Parts: sequence; structure tokens; C-alpha cells
Amino acid sequence: MRINAHSHLLPYPDQIPSFMREKEIFWVDDSKQFMLQKNWKRPVTDPSFFLNEKMDWMSRNNIDHAVILNLSQLYGNGLRYEEMKQVLRFQNDFNGKVQNDHPDKFTCGFVIHAGFIKSALWEIERCVEELGLRVLCLPTHYMDSIGTWRTIFDAETEPIFELANKYKLAVEIHPYDGEKFINLENTAWRFHLVWMLAQCADAYHFFTLNAYQEKYPDMRVCFAHGGQLAQINLGRRIQGFDGRPDLFEGKTHPRKAIGHPNIFFDTLVHDTDSLELMVRRNGTNQIVMGLDDPYPLGEMESQPQSSYPGKILDLALERKIIDQNQYDDIWENNVLRWLGEEQAGKIKSNKSN
Repeated sequence: MRINAHSHLLPYPDQIPSFMREKEIFWVDDSKQFMLQKNWKRPVTDPSFFLNEKMDWMSRNNIDHAVILNLSQLYGNGLRYEEMKQVLRFQNDFNGKVQNDHPDKFTCGFVIHAGFIKSALWEIERCVEELGLRVLCLPTHYMDSIGTWRTIFDAETEPIFELANKYKLAVEIHPYDGEKFINLENTAWRFHLVWMLAQCADAYHFFTLNAYQEKYPDMRVCFAHGGQLAQINLGRRIQGFDGRPDLFEGKTHPRKAIGHPNIFFDTLVHDTDSLELMVRRNGTNQIVMGLDDPYPLGEMESQPQSSYPGKILDLALERKIIDQNQYDDIWENNVLRWLGEEQAGKIKSNKSN
């Protein structure tokens, strides 16, 4: 199978609750040309943002199955408590229906807000027990209940990871909202091109310092966009840890996370040099295919870039960065290991049927 471990899906305009449009929280215009929030809009750059069109796109590109993550615009940061709960419930119910209606094509994720622990735990239980969802989508950073921005891997959020470990969930760590807490002008797409990668590196920094990969052995965590800056930044983190041990009392050495079986990265790093560094750092067993479709920073059909879905892995095979067995594992077996035995069994069963 060819399984894409990093995909996104927009609801059709009439599927989005009216209150979300009335309160300018999030909506899609009736012509399906733009996704919108208050004082923000972004073009819908490909028809495969939507369900039926996505299935057609997957068929054309020989993609058998996709993991649908939550929309980053729906993390709920900065919303009033009751609005946040309704928005996240809508997103999770939408993804739950997609997975239920098309189990052969989609494994879907669900989202919680880490700033409200009790509500987050209730929603995890609901999504797992009632909706059958087994991929927990978390932002790299979140706004807590008093308005302070925090990394997702924090002492305050450990009950979330305890429950994720109990349910043996796959966890996806994805960046967004950098412009809300990084005090720079939002220009030249800097928050998507630079700061998203820094956000992933920051989350990975605290995940590994706290040795959550050991503390929660049944939870498997994937960092979006290859954790790209985390790969190149390893040497600096090691030198800092060794040079200033007074700053890391009670923390775990960065080297101990390298190649750990519970830590995964997707392939979306845009060039084979970056992919080769990730292979050298971690081996290929912890790398999963990630297209980030249908966004323009994902692997999409593009004449100016001579690009198509799966191109970077084809180039890595051609340039002997990986071999054919490793190529096949990145497309299938590694994704199934990240998703876990229960969901992997369902995907295999649906495929054989």
C-alpha cells in the first residue's frame, strides 16, 4: 500500500455550522474559493481540499489511504471556552464521519485544547470510545487558560499524555499560530517558511528533554514537516546540554532520543539533502510518508517545481539515499507502526476486502 500519513480536508461550505461563520471563527465561501476567519482569508488552491475531489486525487496519484489531520485553524487558541468546545467538537465529529463513511480510504485524527485539561480528557475519551478515532492531533504550542503561550510538552499537559498512552494512540505534533506569540511582522510568509519549523524543533526539544518517549511507551509521536530544524539543531542542543548542565537538571540527554521507536518524522522536508540528514540521524524506520496535501507547501502537482506527490522519495531512491525496501516501508509499514496495531489491522482488513 501507499499510505500518506499527513493530509488535510476541508468541510464543504454547507457542512460548517452557521455560528462559526456568524462569529467569524472559520468558514469556506459558497464558491469554495477561500477559507476565512476574521481579518484573514486564504485561497483554496486545489479542489482536493474537499472529500470527493480528494478521493479522485488519491486515485490519480495511486495513494491507497490517507491520515486526515485536523485543520490547524481549528486548534481553538484564543476562543471563548464554550465556543472552543463547540468548534473542536465540530472538527472531531466531521473527521469521525469521514473515517466511518470511508474506512478503506481514511484514518482521521481528532483535536483537543490542552489549556483545559478536564475537557481535553473528556474529549479524548469521547473521540476514542464513541468515534473510533486513534490519532490525537496536537499543536506545538497552545494558549493556557490565563493567556500564556506554552509548549505542548509541559508538566501541565501530562494527564493528556497519560491518557494517550493508556489508549495506545498515535500522536501528531503540528505547528501553527506562530504569528500570535512571536513578535514579528507577518510578511513574506515567514511564519510558514521559517517559524513553523522552529516551532516543531522547540516542541521536540522539550519532548526529548522530558524523555516522554520512555515515560509513555505506548504512545507514538510523529513530528510534522520532518521536524526539520530539530534534525539540523541536534549538535547545538547536545553542546548546550553538555556545556551548561546547570540549566538541565533532571532532564534527559538529547542523544537518547535518536532513532527511538516511538518517535517518527514525516518526509515533508522539500529536498533530498534534508531527507538524507534525517535518514542519517534516525535511520529510515522512523520516517513516514507525509505529503501535507492539498496545501501549496505540500507535495502537489506543480509544473514550475516539476513536482508531484511522492517525488522526494522517488528522488531519494534514485540517488541511493534509501533502498527499495526502505522506500516501501516509508510508504506503508512505518506508517502502520506509527498508527498502532489496532488501526493498522483495520486498514489491512479494509484493503483486503
